[in-house]
Amino acid sequence: MLRAFGLGTVLFGFWLALSGHYTPLLLSFGVGSCILVVYLAERMDVVDHEGVPYHATLRLIAYLPWLLKEIFLANVDVARVILDPKLPISPRIVTFHGGQQTDFGRAVYANSITLTPGTITTGVEGQDYEIHALRAADLETGEEQRMDDKCCWVEQGRFGGGLLDTGNA
Repeated sequence: MLRAFGLGTVLFGFWLALSGHYTPLLLSFGVGSCILVVYLAERMDVVDHEGVPYHATLRLIAYLPWLLKEIFLANVDVARVILDPKLPISPRIVTFHGGQQTDFGRAVYANSITLTPGTITTGVEGQDYEIHALRAADLETGEEQRMDDKCCWVEQGRFGGGLLDTGNA
């Protein structure tokens, strides 16, 4: 029940921030829609430890500045590659074994990889992630392992994972 109330509060706060309308009619529509969403989430049995991961909120907030820095650095790197007249790309697909144990952790890790320019998560099966990289040299930096460690910390406060094998794109 406490998670459902927390979910409703977060949803309404998000709705309020995005709508910017404070008239009684629109506020009541916002409250009604949030109540409906929480009711449906309860009926679908997704308001649990993993579906509403309050346990990881502070760690996720601490992770975001590092992720934003990595996204910026990857943007600069990809811009250099694109602006180079030789266009030095050598696309590769690798399989990386992550240390995440839950769907929440896998989603954080896969989306973090995809948000970073030059890499895309093309598939997830269990703890194995298929990652496409713009350049083979980008796979030798150990960045995926650092991101995996940080995502494991966000998920459960621990570290783990590693690279399995490489292939050609």
